[in-house]
Amino acid sequence: MNIVNNIYSNQLIINLSILFCQKTGISNYAKNLFPYLKNLQPTLLTAEKYPEFDCYRVSENLSPDRGTKGHFDRLLWTQFQLPKIYKKLKSSLLFSPLPEAPLNSSCRFVVMSHDLTPLRFPKRFSPLTPYHRYYIPQVLKQAQHIICNSQATAKDITDFYQIPTSKITPIPLAHDRTNFCPLNLPIRNYFLYVGRQDPYKNIQRLISAFAALPNYKDYELWLVGPIDSRYTPTLEAQAEELGITNRVKFLNYVPYSELPKIINQAIALVFPSLWEGFGLPVLEAMACGTPVITSNLSSLPEVAGDAAILINPYNTGEITEAMQAIATDLELRSRLSNQGITHSQQFSWEKTGKATAEVLSRYL
Repeated sequence: MNIVNNIYSNQLIINLSILFCQKTGISNYAKNLFPYLKNLQPTLLTAEKYPEFDCYRVSENLSPDRGTKGHFDRLLWTQFQLPKIYKKLKSSLLFSPLPEAPLNSSCRFVVMSHDLTPLRFPKRFSPLTPYHRYYIPQVLKQAQHIICNSQATAKDITDFYQIPTSKITPIPLAHDRTNFCPLNLPIRNYFLYVGRQDPYKNIQRLISAFAALPNYKDYELWLVGPIDSRYTPTLEAQAEELGITNRVKFLNYVPYSELPKIINQAIALVFPSLWEGFGLPVLEAMACGTPVITSNLSSLPEVAGDAAILINPYNTGEITEAMQAIATDLELRSRLSNQGITHSQQFSWEKTGKATAEVLSRYL
């Protein structure tokens, strides 16, 4: 680990204070992206070691796995310590893989905005609501430029915050091609959902749609994602009320290494979310050759293209019809599988990284 000191100037610094071992959306994005920014000769602000890069060590207490305290400590560090590091390293630009940066400082910065879901679906007493309502708009307005993950997110930034489109560049995300690929495993009798259990993820309608399948007793519905004491009991009660408790499996968090196997063996991924900034599970399932049913809203049509069945997520009947079609039509299942594999190849971290480097180079 090459520790940078004040001997020389380093123009670009990348804030990786959010990284921690468990794979999450933003952490996954940052880890996959920064290797492709190497030609810009950045200094990484990180608690981890990356021998091929110049690194400036920061505290390990700033990552999301520390809970609310970790977020609060990171915001304080960002506001009061990060400008000092920026000055010490004689930087000319900061890149942050999430929309956080020092406000009203001399730091020039480019940030990544992933989604504005907390504004579309606000939760009472959630700290994310004021965070998105008051802090993030100031960050975006003071940024040199904003990168986001889809045209849908770009439109949200303009609609919610009145940021001009000229200041925003949508750059799609990608998937881990070494892990998410066809494994030639036998298809099993379950439909799959991958993600959190927040209400906007629309799992209640998914469970109702599954229960309405004419032959639901021949299938199972697997829900992969962390058990959440706020929402899981309601979903479990719904399954019990519908008489399908033995057909609905709550698998909790699944280790990253196991996820490709579970995706590969599913009849289909059903991802009827009401809103997504990108929707990575859709891309990962297509890369595995697993048919996809997803929403016709937000970024999901951008990600899925014509390689998935798009449904109105508010219409339970449409979800049921799509699941029934894939379950009974082997030709449809095969076609979606092949189209998904082909379509997923359009996305790569190399393309994402090169497009990001091009944006950053404009401001160095």
